Amino acid sequence: MQPKTPVRPAAVFNSSTRLGSYNPEMESIEQELEPLRERLMNHEIYESLGSEEVMKRFMEHHIFAVWDFMSLVKTLAQRLTCVETPWIPVGNARVRRFVNEIVLEEESDLDELGRHTSHFELYRRAMQSAGADVTAIDRFLAEIRSGTEVTRALEISKAPPAAARFVNTTFSLTRGSDVEVAAAFSWGRELLISPMFQEFVDKLGEVQPEKWALLRFYLHRHIEKDGSSHGPMANEIVSSLCGEEPKLWGVALGAGVRALEARIELWDEVVAGISD
Repeated sequence: MQPKTPVRPAAVFNSSTRLGSYNPEMESIEQELEPLRERLMNHEIYESLGSEEVMKRFMEHHIFAVWDFMSLVKTLAQRLTCVETPWIPVGNARVRRFVNEIVLEEESDLDELGRHTSHFELYRRAMQSAGADVTAIDRFLAEIRSGTEVTRALEISKAPPAAARFVNTTFSLTRGSDVEVAAAFSWGRELLISPMFQEFVDKLGEVQPEKWALLRFYLHRHIEKDGSSHGPMANEIVSSLCGEEPKLWGVALGAGVRALEARIELWDEVVAGISD
């Protein structure tokens, strides 16, 4: 029986309906980033996913990007909301709302059966259903839980080298300014799964629906959330932080370029590994 998309109650606050005001600085930067986004959306990796085994190898790399995404989100929460006691109001209430809404849906969304789960845990389950190896990511998490530093945990767990380099870049970005973290989150993560990827997974699901149902569900949730609400919210966070300061917009652009180039490098190295 294939998982069904759960019916969700109407949101009390629909952020996407409150977004969309014109911002010339944002438009200018997105135009500068467009060539990198185009390279990602049309990357050869999507044409390389020609078999189940290749798909599994891809997932064994990609799971680390799914994991470190939450560290970007949580860094935003630490920087832009109050997560300590005694509580005090921090920063811009509208930004706090956006950050908290993103955390809520990424860390405790609904799975195919209507149960609460993080997108990371959903993706790991999708790997298991597909028969991909979760050994490296599980060892990595065990090391993190025991207090091992991220870079060392990647080494001990024998994470794929390309994935390890990507995670290390993400964590270097989390040590940057608020603007850099927000820009890496906004432009480095929004809608980077090509429709070609979705089409390939759909084809696998036609042949073996049970095996690929969870991955298809994950992708639908990812595209739905990032496109309709999380992406616009992330852009508003960047706009709020940069304001009318050209220097800050330049910092944001630099972080966006770095995040996108890191993803291109990850995809390049995965393709090279698949070809070996």
